Amino acid sequence: MTTFWSWYITLLTLGSLLALLWLIFATRSGEQPGPTDQTLGHAFDGIEEYDNPLPRWWFMLFLGTLIFAGAYLLLYPGLGNFAGKLPGYEGGWTQVKQWQREMDKADAEYGPIYASYAKMPVEDVAKDERALKMGGRLFASNCSVCHGSDAKGAYGFPNLTDKEWRWGGDAASIKQTIAGGRTGMMPPQAAMIGEEGVRNAAAYVLTELAGRKLPEGETADIGAGQKIFASTCFACHGADGKGTPSMGAPNLTNPSAFIYGSSFAQLQQTIRYGRNGHMPAQLQYVGSEDKVHLLAAYVYSLSQKQPANEETLASE
Repeated sequence: MTTFWSWYITLLTLGSLLALLWLIFATRSGEQPGPTDQTLGHAFDGIEEYDNPLPRWWFMLFLGTLIFAGAYLLLYPGLGNFAGKLPGYEGGWTQVKQWQREMDKADAEYGPIYASYAKMPVEDVAKDERALKMGGRLFASNCSVCHGSDAKGAYGFPNLTDKEWRWGGDAASIKQTIAGGRTGMMPPQAAMIGEEGVRNAAAYVLTELAGRKLPEGETADIGAGQKIFASTCFACHGADGKGTPSMGAPNLTNPSAFIYGSSFAQLQQTIRYGRNGHMPAQLQYVGSEDKVHLLAAYVYSLSQKQPANEETLASE
């Protein structure tokens, strides 16, 4: 803020307070000390208003409000560039400093607990009930907005409770995913293989890899789709279609891996236009490596609760 506007706001604010203070005493100085029969000279439906002074408690309340305003402006920023003199805040109070102070207090209290879990393998932390409760709160604060409060994902966001993992479901991979984030991209294929190719490739993935049937009334050349897959898609998804974790390519043999839907129409949409997904790195948001370790243990525990051969179609 420039010096001009700083002084403008300061003088306007203090001038208003002083004017209000003068107004309170000026209007009270001419009042009668106590009740009177004198009226204000007007009536409404036969009702007249007496010219009585404000009650003393009311006057004191006005006065107290002005005193509070002055004290507030002395302690907190509100007068232009003046930062305030609230004790404990070097350079004046700000909401960022307040947040940091509360975070430092929490870290001092709970930091040793996080540090103790950080010394344990993620797999062992995932078996600790207390650690899972703490990890669950971290998940609710940082992850649930995308993956849902039940961690079962949504359209475009993976289900974390099943056995399907784009970049690997072992403890180390999950921790790396949370800390550093992931970026997945499938390029659009329509320009390369044409609309007929899109249809045939989708039909091959749906029937031969995912083990489903084409919708009633739909036809496609599955053999041609297999050739397209072998020449275009295998590099990422593998010859068997089971994906490549190092590239974030999903397993096409399990419909639960299709976070953008596994219907015939949705598969064509994915092949035709491609997909772009990005999970931001959470280390800066979670706050520390120790918290990431605890959060990774919680996420790891979610997929350990279900049988390995269970398929979840919630993402369709």
